[in-house]
Amino acid sequence: MHHLKFEYFIAKRIIDSKAYKSSVSAPIIKIGIAAIAIGIIVMMIAIATGIGLQQKIREKVVAFNSDIIISNFDSNNSQESGNPVSMEQDFYPEFKSVEGVAHIQAVATKFGVIRTETDFEAVILKGVGADFNWIYFQDFLVKGRVPDYSGERNEEVLISQYLANRLQFKLGDSFTTLFRKDDPNKPPSMITYHIVGIYNSGFKDFDETYVFGDLRHLQRLNKWEDNQAGHFEVFVTDYSKLNEIYNEVYNNTPPLLNVTTVEQKFASIFEWIQIFVKNIYGIIGVMILVAGINMITALLVLVLERTQMIGILKALGSSNWAIRKIFLYNASYLITLGLLWGNVIGLGLLFAQKYFKLFPLNPDVYYVTEAPVYISLSYILALNIGTFILCLAMLLVPSYIITKISPVKAIRFE
Repeated sequence: MHHLKFEYFIAKRIIDSKAYKSSVSAPIIKIGIAAIAIGIIVMMIAIATGIGLQQKIREKVVAFNSDIIISNFDSNNSQESGNPVSMEQDFYPEFKSVEGVAHIQAVATKFGVIRTETDFEAVILKGVGADFNWIYFQDFLVKGRVPDYSGERNEEVLISQYLANRLQFKLGDSFTTLFRKDDPNKPPSMITYHIVGIYNSGFKDFDETYVFGDLRHLQRLNKWEDNQAGHFEVFVTDYSKLNEIYNEVYNNTPPLLNVTTVEQKFASIFEWIQIFVKNIYGIIGVMILVAGINMITALLVLVLERTQMIGILKALGSSNWAIRKIFLYNASYLITLGLLWGNVIGLGLLFAQKYFKLFPLNPDVYYVTEAPVYISLSYILALNIGTFILCLAMLLVPSYIITKISPVKAIRFE
């Protein structure tokens, strides 16, 4: 124990000494500390925004499509419900046989055309019932309320801000929607809808497409029974287990029904957000390398400045490892300093973005209006511990130079 105290004591003396602060190494050491601080800041921002963006975009895709979709095998792979599926299923209205299912709802979709005196717009009417979970749309709600289909069949609809702006609708307006019939010679069916709510998810592809209305209208238009729907939407409790839950759902549904995950349905979007994660790894690698190289330079300068001291300690019988330890203590102090500053500034920036939304993003490209941040203690700790260990490991090699210093030459060395 006395040994460790000796090395620690000398390391502390070196750090505290006045000469140290004014010497050649002072600016180089400052650069080393700064490199670590900047590295931590950049890595934190990369992870927080990368994962934040991924989660936000995923949540929006899931809001409109759910996590797992159960439907009929249908020849036409269109966005419109084809063959109806019966609601009289073992797994409906409660999916009890599978652990990890949060909610299941029966819905249908149908192409329609909204017609105004001056304009018309093709949309998909998403018919939903009393079982529909509005939680996501409560968050997206800009004006009004979400429709209520728990009572009689009604004409309430939820429309996006995008469509409301395009067609100059406001809350409380009514509009006519045309739906084509199977027999092309017959005039289309018409429904006059009443706007009770306006939503904005920030995901333009969906906002310009979906209007939410009563499922019972679509059942009537399609001449379906009261117990038929277009497809089922299943929400999971833990997205990270999506594939396991999907397999369970697949095994617990009749073979005549098709089961897909949201990732299979929107492969291109999910591949695109996977790239974020690859970028994060790249950034972390580069940053740790830069910080490590800067620390190596700082350590070499420290060692060269102290050649004489090293010679004296060796002459007094100190082992190479003991002397290396002095410099490694010294370096770990500098690394810790860098980490400390990096965390203070990095977390400051992340919390500022989280609560004050300093950096906006273009929603047409990123599907979100501001850079979302994901802050979690686990990755922050992992980053700090990882950086500390890797930087120290990179210093073990250059500290080896100390063993090559001969005491006689070093003490004579002026």
